Amino acid sequence: MRARWSTDTGLRLRFSLNLLARYAGANTIGAILTGMGNDGAEGILKMKQNGAYTIAQDEASCVVFGMPKEAIKLGGIDKISPL
Repeated sequence: MRARWSTDTGLRLRFSLNLLARYAGANTIGAILTGMGNDGAEGILKMKQNGAYTIAQDEASCVVFGMPKEAIKLGGIDKISPL
């Protein structure tokens, strides 16, 4: 039986960011853009901890500052920049 890909976009995002952190590490640049929730915050932190350069969209240029704010609060961002 084939595994089904989850329809939970947050789960897919976390899974993808964790794979990047684990296998690409310092060869990766991660960006968190406007959006609500926190599903990308822990993944981008893991990316940074494994050597990736990470960027978050600044509050002034975000439509919804939820996800960038959570990533910044966790300490997973190297640079905050407008879009």
